[in-house]
Amino acid sequence: MDLDNARILVVEDDAVMRQYVVTMLDRMGVGEVQECSNGTQALDCMAGFSPDVVLTDVHMGPMDGFDFVRKIRTHASLGLRQSQVIFMSADSSTSTLKQALLLGTRGYIVKPPRLENLRTKLKLALNPLPSSAPPLAP
Repeated sequence: MDLDNARILVVEDDAVMRQYVVTMLDRMGVGEVQECSNGTQALDCMAGFSPDVVLTDVHMGPMDGFDFVRKIRTHASLGLRQSQVIFMSADSSTSTLKQALLLGTRGYIVKPPRLENLRTKLKLALNPLPSSAPPLAP
């Protein structure tokens, strides 16, 4: 899938960072972008939006990114359960990266994201190779 046809959901509690990411997605020509300030709001949004990729912060409240992805993975809708997720965080610790891997995410981006790194991760998430492991390198 091309970026110009992609539907991306940005879940980020910091308004400045959320706007920064949305602006980068606009610059890349992403087809449709929705934004939410927390995981609870994002779960409601996903039902009507059905994103191709979810870019989500790790550390946020009232529901952190890990709990948000766990709820996606156990959702009644098969389409939502299979959502491609890329974590974004300033936290690049090994333990956080391992937790992300266990949740079946398609990538991990250290904030603030660089344009080319974000583009590469999105393309990999939108066009996964059938036998490839999810790329997690920051």
